[in-house]
Amino acid sequence: MERHPISHNDFVIHPHYSWANQWLLLTAGDFHTGKFNTMTVGWGSFGTMWNKPFAQVVVRPVRYTYEFINAYDTFTLSAFPESQKKILQICGSKSGRHVNKMLEAGLTPIASSQVAAPGFAEAELIVECRKMYWDDMNPSQFLDPAISANYPAQDYHRIYFGEIVAIAGTEKYSRCGK
Repeated sequence: MERHPISHNDFVIHPHYSWANQWLLLTAGDFHTGKFNTMTVGWGSFGTMWNKPFAQVVVRPVRYTYEFINAYDTFTLSAFPESQKKILQICGSKSGRHVNKMLEAGLTPIASSQVAAPGFAEAELIVECRKMYWDDMNPSQFLDPAISANYPAQDYHRIYFGEIVAIAGTEKYSRCGK
């Protein structure tokens, strides 16, 4: 997949569609040591925080990726063409603790340009992030009682804000077309 660098100001994404329908792979760890894991995510956000472009992701403590995102300072978010939805289904339904889901999904990890966490050769978009904040969800702060239905096991997410330090994507993710 041919990706080009995209500046923060030229980055174009349909945030709700990307999270809710397209999904993304969240990858944390270190490409060069081979210690990393990936998981499919469908909840998060892109925006501006503390005058910096950022991505916000959430990870439950039971997920294997939780160990990696806590231990390492960086993570990536990778988007794939609709034709690659099976990759996201595999990475969202299998644990890296038990299987090599990247191999099973046919993913090729590649070094990122600015962070230790890898992206994937098959991705049409790779967003590189450096963690700048985290917090644990507090159910006593849920203002909408319906939110609790997402946590029958009371395994509340940890929230991470990552400063976006690099973006590479196909033309569809750039205001300038490149």
